[in-house]
Amino acid sequence: MGKTSVFTYVNKYKLIFIAFGLLLLLGGCGASTEPIDADTTGFFNHYVVWPFSFLIKFFAAMFAGNYGLSLVFVTFLIRLALMPLMMKQYKTQQTTRAKMNEIKPAMEEIKEKYKDKKNPENQQKLQQEMLALYREHNFNPITSMGCLPMLIQFPIMIGFYYAIMRTPEIAQHSFLWFNLGQTDMILPFIAGAVYLIQFRVSLSGMDDQQQKQMAMLGYFTPIIMAVFSFNVAAALPLYWSVSGFLLIVQTMIFKYKYKEKKQVAETTTV
Repeated sequence: MGKTSVFTYVNKYKLIFIAFGLLLLLGGCGASTEPIDADTTGFFNHYVVWPFSFLIKFFAAMFAGNYGLSLVFVTFLIRLALMPLMMKQYKTQQTTRAKMNEIKPAMEEIKEKYKDKKNPENQQKLQQEMLALYREHNFNPITSMGCLPMLIQFPIMIGFYYAIMRTPEIAQHSFLWFNLGQTDMILPFIAGAVYLIQFRVSLSGMDDQQQKQMAMLGYFTPIIMAVFSFNVAAALPLYWSVSGFLLIVQTMIFKYKYKEKKQVAETTTV
């Protein structure tokens, strides 16, 4: 079988690359964990991290000093604000999958044509025919990845992460059964389970091949979340658990709305 196009390879594993990058950023990368205030220098600190820290304190004061409830509420507000971006990303992914399914038979024909021709000249021809197929169907694997909305989300999510890390008042309070400033032995399992459920929900509607492609990332992320959660203050796995739960709700809403629009479009076409 012919070599896989570099576009196909990048598209297939894009989420794994992005997840590794995000986890490295959340791992610290040498960033300061010193308490933050309005006078802290640095563009990212002043315009991203500090506003989130301020919001956490503001809503905690509104909730009678309940920092756990404040974290839950600010996480909800962030997910609500990011929802249009996520909807755009989801639509792009669905459109890409539909387009890939449309051109898949032609792609398989090209691969079959060159499956026994391994020399560089024929491999170059294979790539050229694949690119010609993409042009014919007005399909660009790179721009069709839908990564931009996800990349826009990263500074926001990372900023909130560091706001939690750098707001010392959080560590002085308890929420439910745990202390927000200490590790908890139950929350890591909850965080891991939530992201595993989120992965399973995101798989619904995909074909077997797509599910296999997503499997590595899908099972890798909950494990990493759980491991991280055993080594950080409980405020972080609380945030991850709430964020993951909201992702599940949003994913279900997106799938319902897309399915509904698709059914309307098909009915109109008929």
